[in-house]
Amino acid sequence: MHLETLCIDGSVSVLFPPELLREKLSDLPVEIVILDDSIDELSTDQGVVTLAYREAFLDAGWVHSVQAGVDRFPLDRFQEADVYLTNSTGIHGDAIGETVASYLLALARRLHEHVANQQRANWSQPDWNEAWTVSGETACVVGIGGLGRGIVDRLNGLGLDVIGVRRTPTPEPGVKKVYTPDQLQAAVSDARFVVLAVPLTEQTRRMVGRDTFEAMREDAYLVNVARGSVVDQNALVTALEDGSIAGAALDVFETEPLPESSPLWEMDDVIVSPHCGAFTRDYYEHVGALVRESVTRIRTGDEPVNRVV
Repeated sequence: MHLETLCIDGSVSVLFPPELLREKLSDLPVEIVILDDSIDELSTDQGVVTLAYREAFLDAGWVHSVQAGVDRFPLDRFQEADVYLTNSTGIHGDAIGETVASYLLALARRLHEHVANQQRANWSQPDWNEAWTVSGETACVVGIGGLGRGIVDRLNGLGLDVIGVRRTPTPEPGVKKVYTPDQLQAAVSDARFVVLAVPLTEQTRRMVGRDTFEAMREDAYLVNVARGSVVDQNALVTALEDGSIAGAALDVFETEPLPESSPLWEMDDVIVSPHCGAFTRDYYEHVGALVRESVTRIRTGDEPVNRVV
């Protein structure tokens, strides 16, 4: 690939102003332009940094996703078109780790209840046995990649025992035991928190459903910072309604935005956030570092970093 132009798609504005990334990369030896929705044609000497997928990207030479997940991109078509596709794996560990830690602390210390009470000017202290501490509890982290590693580090720091699930059961620092996906029910059975951090693939789609909720403790919480479709959302609602599990903290959903009609909005022990667990004011800095390295590599004839296709 002969890279001459780097295009920043306007879709990244959900996460940061595209102008900031253009300024961050302005010293690169390529032209940098910002694309709008009217783009319908690209060429093989152009690279694109994007959040969204567009058909025109299949005419480019390289596409970089500002997210770690690439489930919105048709991987087979990228391969057929001989277009590099890279992602932002490795930049979200800190933000996601802190988001998960905040969910766990909020649920244990009942902070979500206090916030709700504040909106009603309702001074209501929890019962003596409602609040608890996370130290000494067990968390099962499903997916110990870039996201999972950041989560494990934070939960270790909070004094939780961590077990994990991933494709190969190789040992991982800070993780007491590693299970494989076919052992998911056994892995979650003794955990107070089940944290999902896997990419969405055909293998992980709806991997968490009724059988998983039945295997979880009645006082356990599901935390999902992966993708909404990793969970059977109807089964989750049923498990919450019948008390099979105690609650959930959810940043992602099968349908986004979460419809107003969803019962999840009204559930007392459910925290809903709008797919923003990885948001940070430094997002463009992290993406910029990856893109800079890839531009350098491509222009010297090497492969870009974090290549998916």
